[in-house]
Order: sequence, then structure tokens, then C-alpha cells
Amino acid sequence: MKLLEGKTALITGANRGIGKAIAIRFAEHGANIAFTDIAYNDDSKELEKQLAGLGVKGKGYASDASSFTGSEELIALVLENFQSIQVLVNNAGITRDTLLLRMSETDWDAVITVNLKSVFNLTKAIQKHLLSQRQGSIINMSSVVGLSGNAGQSNYAASKAGILGFTKSIAMELGSRNIRVNAIAPGFIETEMTAKIPEEYRKSWVDKIPLKRPGSPADVADVSVFLASDLSAYVTGQVISVCGGMHT
Repeated sequence: MKLLEGKTALITGANRGIGKAIAIRFAEHGANIAFTDIAYNDDSKELEKQLAGLGVKGKGYASDASSFTGSEELIALVLENFQSIQVLVNNAGITRDTLLLRMSETDWDAVITVNLKSVFNLTKAIQKHLLSQRQGSIINMSSVVGLSGNAGQSNYAASKAGILGFTKSIAMELGSRNIRVNAIAPGFIETEMTAKIPEEYRKSWVDKIPLKRPGSPADVADVSVFLASDLSAYVTGQVISVCGGMHT
């Protein structure tokens, strides 16, 4: 059964990793996909081909989610191409990890702007459209680090914790119009980003996970399908940790 048949989803930061996995899983469930990354490149073209092979409409856009005006322009363009949007996945994000002692203002501002302000930008830009159709699901990608903190990631943790407060607040604002807003907090997920972590650190983290394995982007994508679909029609303002029990 295709859970997202007839829906269009906009996914930011989807050229690779978790965003790409969500785009493919949504397409497998019948959704048309608009996706973004900071640049439209060969990765974007490859994903478009994969989506077309799944029998849905898929189109990539170069867009800076941290730009307020750029986000407004993106929503207008996606609506012109797809006519409607039922699901927004705010997934764009970066890291600039270092101890506070060494962290520059630039490191702080970049992470807060890309990770947190982007969620405000896209949600603000799509709000009128979702209100007019009186339905929608917004999924914000946070992190278990936003729940528990992590040494050397104060900027990242602050941005991801901010997403949680934003999610709960906007769920209260938009709930009466049948617009649901939820967050996912991934744990240690195998992506291009985590592949750069030295093996000894990777092993020590995995040893702390009750399920004794890292997660995959597909694990996050499957939860995203639930939140995007009508199966979660009575779920809003919630945070679902996809972490193998790392954060309990």
C-alpha cells in the first residue's frame, strides 16, 4: 500500500544522506518530490533519475534554506511546478564542531543560521499555502544532541534544541487548521558525515547504543513516512527519537 499517494513533499538538503533516503522512500510510497540542496549538481540529477524510475515526478532546486527571501522564492517556484505541497521536511543542516574555547563567532552563526533559521524560513514561507488548503505535515529534523547536549557541539546542540521549541510552538499555532508539526531526533546514523569519524570513536558510540548498531538513513526515512502520512493524523507537537535507544 502506498501511504503518500497524491501528495507532494518538499525536502531540503536532499542530495545525499538522510534527505536523499527520505526522498526515495516517499517516492516509493507514491509522493511527488521537490527537493533542494545548496547547489543543483550531478547528485541532484541522479536523484531526479531515481525518482522518475519510481514513477513519480521529482525535481531538484538549488536553494539556500538559510535565506529568508530565497525560501519564499523556492516555495513560489515549487507551487508553480507542482500546484500544491502537502508535506515539508526541514532537513538542511551543517556542523562546525569544536570546543567553545576554540569556537569562532562565524562557527556559531553559520550553524544557527543554516540549521535553525532555515526551519523558520521555510515554515514561514509555506504557512499561507498550508492554511489555505487546511492540511499539511511539517517534519523538522532535530537530533538527540538537541535533547542531551554534546561536548564540542554547543552550536549544533543549540540549533537542534531550538528546532524542538519551534516545532512544539508551531504545532500549537497551526493545529486548528489540521496542520501537524513534528520533529525527528536521529541518533548515530551512518552517513557521509559520520563516515569521517575515527573508528575508535565510532566503536565507543555504538557500544553505548542498546540496539548495538548505528542507524541507517532508511531508519529515519521510515519514521518520516509515518509522520507524513495519514497514519499519524492525531500526532502533532511530538519528538520521535530514532536512535536505537541511545536517548531514553
